[in-house]
Amino acid sequence: MELTMTPESLFSLAGKRGVIIGLANAHSIAYGCAAVAHALGAQMVLSCLNDKALQFVAPLAEQLQSPLLVCDVEKEDELERLIQFAADRMGKIDFLIHSVAWAPLTDLHGRVLDSSAQGFLQAMNISCHSFARAARLSEPHLAPGASLMTMSYLGADEAVAHYGLMGPVKAALESLVRYLAVEMGPAGTRVHAISPGPVPTRAASGLQEFDVLMEKAKTNAPLKRLVTLQEIGQLAAFLISDAASGMTGQTLYVDGGYHIVN
Repeated sequence: MELTMTPESLFSLAGKRGVIIGLANAHSIAYGCAAVAHALGAQMVLSCLNDKALQFVAPLAEQLQSPLLVCDVEKEDELERLIQFAADRMGKIDFLIHSVAWAPLTDLHGRVLDSSAQGFLQAMNISCHSFARAARLSEPHLAPGASLMTMSYLGADEAVAHYGLMGPVKAALESLVRYLAVEMGPAGTRVHAISPGPVPTRAASGLQEFDVLMEKAKTNAPLKRLVTLQEIGQLAAFLISDAASGMTGQTLYVDGGYHIVN
């Protein structure tokens, strides 16, 4: 077999253009992905939730030499504005990373059995359907071989204590990934879910007994540690790169092997 590209070009993100949705601070998964993508040569447009987050995220975006827009995914016009801005600025979009998840605390901390219809629908809209909307809005602007990614968790596949309502929501998200992969595959677009192990992000802090969850992961994972934001970003970078050109529709774990023993 003769390689048609050099290893360096296969794994490089030089010339790749993308959108990363959901920066919250320097400890967010979205920032870990953005930092690695930037280091490997990608151009990006970034988003954060609101003006309050903007003051914390703006210095990070400046370090990454990337424009930063406010985007509340509950508002269709803001998501549309973000994607259109990225397309106008960069011409084509090679990748999109969706790192957004939220549920009302009352529903998140209670039994799924007792969850409200409003809370369930809001969690599903923000955490799952917004990825479908982002994919649809991006579709006319995607470059050949584009890669779309979202963030899941082991609670999509197993009943994890205190993960509650987000378990069914993430299960729906992983199913959505498979359907988008089938529907967008004929155009060459690849779609994946990344499932990191527990990392101390602001979003994760909303879960009850999250410290216990992290300690259990460190104790039971084959690698005996938590994964880092950089390691999550490295997996995202691989999926963006041409080295992953034959892959789509998968949920890929980066959790120190925890999912095989839990």
